[in-house]
Amino acid sequence: MKTFVVIGLGRFGEAVATELCALGHEVLAIDASEESVQRVADRVTHAVTGDARDPVVLRALGVRNYDCAVVAAGGDVGNSALITLNLKDLGIKQVICKAQSRVHRKVLEKIGADRVVIPEHEMGIKLAHGLSGSNVINFIELSEDYGIVEIEAPSAWYGHTIKELDVRAKYGVNIIAVRKKSREMNVAPGGDYVIESGDVVAALGGNEALEHLHDL
Repeated sequence: MKTFVVIGLGRFGEAVATELCALGHEVLAIDASEESVQRVADRVTHAVTGDARDPVVLRALGVRNYDCAVVAAGGDVGNSALITLNLKDLGIKQVICKAQSRVHRKVLEKIGADRVVIPEHEMGIKLAHGLSGSNVINFIELSEDYGIVEIEAPSAWYGHTIKELDVRAKYGVNIIAVRKKSREMNVAPGGDYVIESGDVVAALGGNEALEHLHDL
């Protein structure tokens, strides 16, 4: 079990907080709105009304003891930046922030956010990948240029080892994991791993290179 503090309980923050708690993690949810706090109070471990822009409030709540903080209050650049600075000053191990735009993301990255997400942007990319290739299961954006795609292994790959397929040289991507039909996950499979029917391959690479996998 990990411990999370989620700041900002709009639709995004509420979804993150309640889902993390449903997955068995300890979650402290914070929002300046008492109404928002009451809405999630029975679905998270702790729910508190407070102003996360004030470092005294965060210190009093003991947020420094949590493994990860999610700054979901992304509506105002200044507020999310100040909250992020407060969390980093308190020594939070990992701070993940929601941003509204690429400019907002750059600001948050420059002040120390460990990861910044633009939910609408990332969801749009996932949808586009799903629509453009029926064999694409999921897409995770790592940056503007790189990502990870989960793709059903093409039938032409069946019976061949990863070394024989040489996808790094042919397509410019690396196979970082393979999920079997049984749901068993093989992380960092060796070159002698044989691709079988039903395998789902996770490939890491540049977004342009990953696009080529759609046509296999």
